[in-house]
Amino acid sequence: MTTIILSANTDWYLYNFRLALAQAIRENGAQIFLASPSGPYVEKLKQEGFPWRRLRISRRGWNPLMELLTIYDFISLYRREKPDLVHHFTIKPVLYGSLAARAADAQAVVNSITGLGYLYVNPSKLAATAQVLIKPMYRIALSKPGSRVIFQNLRDRDYFVQQGLVKNDQTQVIPGSGVDPDKFRPGPEPAGEPVILMASRMLWDKGVRELVEAARLLKKRGFCGQVILAGAPDVGYPASVTEAQLNDWTKEGVVQWVGHCEDIATLMAKAHIVVLPSYGEGLPRVLLEAGAAGKPVVSTDVPGCRDIIQDGINGLLVPPKDPIALANALHWLVQDPELRVRMGEAGRIAVLTKFTNEKVNHETLEVYRELLSNGF
Repeated sequence: MTTIILSANTDWYLYNFRLALAQAIRENGAQIFLASPSGPYVEKLKQEGFPWRRLRISRRGWNPLMELLTIYDFISLYRREKPDLVHHFTIKPVLYGSLAARAADAQAVVNSITGLGYLYVNPSKLAATAQVLIKPMYRIALSKPGSRVIFQNLRDRDYFVQQGLVKNDQTQVIPGSGVDPDKFRPGPEPAGEPVILMASRMLWDKGVRELVEAARLLKKRGFCGQVILAGAPDVGYPASVTEAQLNDWTKEGVVQWVGHCEDIATLMAKAHIVVLPSYGEGLPRVLLEAGAAGKPVVSTDVPGCRDIIQDGINGLLVPPKDPIALANALHWLVQDPELRVRMGEAGRIAVLTKFTNEKVNHETLEVYRELLSNGF
């Protein structure tokens, strides 16, 4: 029996973004293990019937001792379980898991680059220095013969190839992690004043600051609806918004922060518009969920977001870090319910055509089959 291990830097990521892939792997007859640091979603993964293995991964900082422990955990895991194929998600699993796969002589390695991440959207000198240091690590990690690197958009793939981090013939572009169109379904617009929803981790580089500024502008123009922020801060991420700041904005009355939400489908059904003013993405899941739910979207004209949104067709694109343009786009949709309906319908068609779990997982499994000499 083929053995496959999926790993990421959080159990939350595996449960929310790769559970459908894990189920597809199991349905195709392979033995599968999921590996991540411990967290509240481990029990949910186990309840779904998946064996889970612990990895020690620090998401903040690069303490040499901790990094060595991470590599040790990967090597120990791969030598113990003897996987035929390993698939890494997020930066440190990609880097350290790939090194461990060489040491443990894993047959096939797949790495998913799900976005360029904080180091590439942050303009600080520290981030620029870190980029210089991390590039040689990527070159080593991604160069294993018989491996593949999956990107979520062409811009990220082209950047890695042009920088000499991976060979073009070792890459493939598969758009996103997929979405369940039966879970996210269109329905009639809710009654009452318009609700604008941002469902995301509360990070500065997701554009939270710009949305708050846009909400202030809308309020000055007489907007009487709600701007809802749904999501938690991410203390392991350098650009996380603090709870104190989110509570201050709520007290100000400019937005309403509702915290982490398990049932995004129900929350999204109560919204009229979904917004994601991000600085850069791989392929944002929330925009796929909004499209499946038939919601019009306002997002930024950056890689990942513009791979989903056709400006003027299923949503509106604005420049990043521009709260005035963001406010104008939101105001336009607030004032035009017929346009919201047309864009929502176009968004549903786009998701069904290209971005469903079934399509994305099929393409991913085809990558596995190409790499595995004993079939799958």
